[in-house]
Amino acid sequence: MIEDMRHIRAFLAVARIGNFTRAAGELCVSQSALTVQIKQLEESLGVVLFDRGKRRIALTQAGKDVLVPLEKILVDTEALVSRTRELTSLRRGMVTIAVLPSLAAQVAPRVIQKFTKLCPGIEIRIKDIVAERIIEAVKKEEVDFGIGSRLRPDRELKSTLLQVDRLCAFAPKTHLLTRRSSVMLKELVAHPLIVTGKDSSVREILEGALKREKSALTIAYETNYMSTAIGLVKAGLGIAILPEAAADLDKSGEISCILINKPSLSRKIEILEKKDRSLSPSAARLVEIFRQVCGNPS
Repeated sequence: MIEDMRHIRAFLAVARIGNFTRAAGELCVSQSALTVQIKQLEESLGVVLFDRGKRRIALTQAGKDVLVPLEKILVDTEALVSRTRELTSLRRGMVTIAVLPSLAAQVAPRVIQKFTKLCPGIEIRIKDIVAERIIEAVKKEEVDFGIGSRLRPDRELKSTLLQVDRLCAFAPKTHLLTRRSSVMLKELVAHPLIVTGKDSSVREILEGALKREKSALTIAYETNYMSTAIGLVKAGLGIAILPEAAADLDKSGEISCILINKPSLSRKIEILEKKDRSLSPSAARLVEIFRQVCGNPS
């Protein structure tokens, strides 16, 4: 493409100046090189572009016909090259990501703050959605990548571990369970439980563990967001089962986080990409910063 553009620039310079010697000087090439470029362009187009007289050079009718189209090609190509260089150098562009609500509230703001300081010209759009929707958005290419939890293999996805979330029980500090450092899952089902929606990764992990324990889940309240669950716990309406990071949402200090064991529950938080789709330079840089903030730079 670059070589073709040189031929077009040579033609436009000669057409504008009307002299091979002065056009060659403007383009910083030898006159013989300029003559070869014009001849090669004529051979490529299959027409003669200039009538070459002893004293003057004039455009042929074919030359006049291609003048405006070639000017447009040059302008459009230079604009495309300039934009591509800006994207590659992270000076402009947009990245769209899908993130679990828990990370969108806690981790993503720190990541974006760091990213925008480094790349202020890049716009970031966030979709804070549940795990299943993240997978769907990545596979449909609605987002550049997702930060979510994949509970089963998927051949369409490439996944990279970002961090591991432990699931814990959250109860008011006045609750008897808070006197203990850990609690068994089968003990929790005796209490009114506050859980996330059925399409969340936390809910799926919880139900799978209860099924293996042959225990039934009794739901007091079901919420979409961890902040809502923490609010219900603070009001004394039940015990919530949430990722350990939900402790950061309790600014009052009225809630205790209790480790769940026998079995211990956790979920893998992964960077999810669609297989065979390359990340843009800006998206790749954002992934790198997610790893840094989450303590997994490799």
